[in-house]
Amino acid sequence: MKTFFRKQLYILLAVMACFAFLHQAMPIEEKEKEIIGNVYPGIDVLAERNFDVLKGKKVGLITNHTGISRDGKSDIDILFETKDLKLVCLFSPEHGIRGNADEKVDTAKDEKTGLIIHSLYGKTQKPTKEMLEGLDALVFDIQDIGTRFYTYIGTMAYAMRAAKEYGIKFVVLDRPNPIGGNKVEGGIPTMDMCGGNTCILPIPTRHGMTIGELAQLFNDHFKIGCDLAVVPMKNWKRWMYLDQTGLIWENPSPNMKTLNGAILYPGCGSGETTQLSTGRGLDRPFEMYGAPFADANKVAANLAKRKTPGVRFIPYSFTPTAKYHRFKDEICHGVFVILYDREALDSVTAGLHMVQAFYESHPDLYNATGGYATETGDKETWDLLTVQKKTPEEIVAKWKPAIDEFKKLREKYLLY
Repeated sequence: MKTFFRKQLYILLAVMACFAFLHQAMPIEEKEKEIIGNVYPGIDVLAERNFDVLKGKKVGLITNHTGISRDGKSDIDILFETKDLKLVCLFSPEHGIRGNADEKVDTAKDEKTGLIIHSLYGKTQKPTKEMLEGLDALVFDIQDIGTRFYTYIGTMAYAMRAAKEYGIKFVVLDRPNPIGGNKVEGGIPTMDMCGGNTCILPIPTRHGMTIGELAQLFNDHFKIGCDLAVVPMKNWKRWMYLDQTGLIWENPSPNMKTLNGAILYPGCGSGETTQLSTGRGLDRPFEMYGAPFADANKVAANLAKRKTPGVRFIPYSFTPTAKYHRFKDEICHGVFVILYDREALDSVTAGLHMVQAFYESHPDLYNATGGYATETGDKETWDLLTVQKKTPEEIVAKWKPAIDEFKKLREKYLLY
């Protein structure tokens, strides 16, 4: 019996030694992954620094329900309770201060603090002189999702311009790019296509930058020129997706409910500017795409013949329920996108394949709106996919030189 246990002990020791050897032999990037779950957003770092950049200042806070500390406490409460500064007012982006409005919102009052909430997605998208009266600083803390046409980065750019115009300091509390900071994909729109919240400045569809890094790019390269300070995160690495940070997933907007939906959004999400529903109101929007006129089996069969690494498209029918959105309460037929390898995925290429498959399956019924050019970043995209019958890979190859230039440009502004 003793011999048996001695053998078991030797085996255990051998396994442990082998594991230790492999651990030592890991590449640097593997060792770095030991910090998974240990990321602190900018609000925590600011508190650790005793709110140094805001001391003695009258502050306006641009935020929503995603502006929270690592332990889930709202920025609103943190700054309101801090004695070294005075929180004067709040500003809300699209979907409102609580992130649950799916329409334009009006100015309101915060029930807990009594502070006025100025809407930046109602009568105006840019803070006005009256809104900024008496402020020394604007603080921005909202969770972005890493896609050009998601409106929060537009809200930030408008606010930065207002801060420059009225001589107010602008402070960004940085947060992770939830879909990672390495991949850069999609078209880069020309300047004449830019100017609205869904295409504020000419950057790639999937930009691979944090909100703080984008603020630096906007301020310097695009010459906003405000008095900018970025409070960086602690322990975030570019390879990290949000589920590797240890931070809470809060739906950034009512219909951005899953990380998979966010990863697919830069490519497949642009399908919403065609005649497709994205399943708004359901549990997994932006993971399903369809229309009442579509043949789900036909579209899925078309996609099965294509090379779309990282995803599979399966026939799927659903009934969107979100108020004000396309095909509400109508049965839509199309595909569900199964994401099985996010590292292998090129989300933009996959989205081009999906749109082209819907068109080839229903050429007389399926069309796009003008927003498709804006979201893909190229006025020719629809024509290339449909009339010229170019492959998605050919279209992406056309965009590559501009993407390579952007990657060089952004290096100057990366914080991590």
